[in-house]
Amino acid sequence: MEAARNDHWAFGAFNLDDEPTLLAVARAAKKLNAPVLVEVSHGEVGDIGLNNIRDLVDNTKAEYGIEMYVNLDHSPSVQAAKAGIEAGFEFIHIDVSQADHNASDETIIAATKEVVEYAKLTGALVESEPHYFGGSSNLHTETIDYEEIKKTFSTPDGAKAFVEETGIDTFAAAIGNLHGKYPVPKVLDLELLGRIRESLSCNISLHGGSGTPGHYFKDAVKIGVSKININSDMRIAYRTTLEKALKDDPNEYSVAKLINAHVIDAVQAVVESKIADFNSTDKATLTY
Repeated sequence: MEAARNDHWAFGAFNLDDEPTLLAVARAAKKLNAPVLVEVSHGEVGDIGLNNIRDLVDNTKAEYGIEMYVNLDHSPSVQAAKAGIEAGFEFIHIDVSQADHNASDETIIAATKEVVEYAKLTGALVESEPHYFGGSSNLHTETIDYEEIKKTFSTPDGAKAFVEETGIDTFAAAIGNLHGKYPVPKVLDLELLGRIRESLSCNISLHGGSGTPGHYFKDAVKIGVSKININSDMRIAYRTTLEKALKDDPNEYSVAKLINAHVIDAVQAVVESKIADFNSTDKATLTY
């Protein structure tokens, strides 16, 4: 993360829905020699299992010889975050506001501090933010109400106070980024991002990267963002490609064959485009 910030590139943090998604990320990382994160939310942890995720990633990165880490995204409780630390996840995002959108400042700070202390067990990097981050990892039909979203934008002073109070490694900034993909492109306040960067000594991440024009990412990494999350763009590519494959080949009942033949390539193309925007091509330094 220090190298990413100093050399002006960012880790792509790509959601892992299933093994084909993991393979798409791995193949993109291998092709472009890029270090990547794969991340799982609480729901994905429930579907796959913490230890299974750890093993899948370890096996895949060894097979492909790539630099890949695991991020526990939006962990909704201290208990869940601690389980991720114990499973060996290198990145932990504690976000109790996911379970309680109206969680108090005191509750969020106390939970974050507890996870920061527990992360010393393995050296995992802890990420957090001081309030609920809106949207969902889906294809939305409503437009973006920026006047409403601006009410929850990060501020330099607020970010600095939260980082100093909690001791986190990575601050999740809110500057117009929003979970999900919408009918209109997202607009990021890069001037605000620059002021937040100047106020912090820790890493900065951007959630809700899907549906954002690439030029914002290219500027954000120049400013000093070190991690950018992508989910919806991958899911949309996965679903639309699979729907077309099923329509084109109605007599094929092995869906896995269609996924292997068509879907993985489509998702890989999305990942490759983000890696290019994040300036992380040829930035891998570790091999397995």
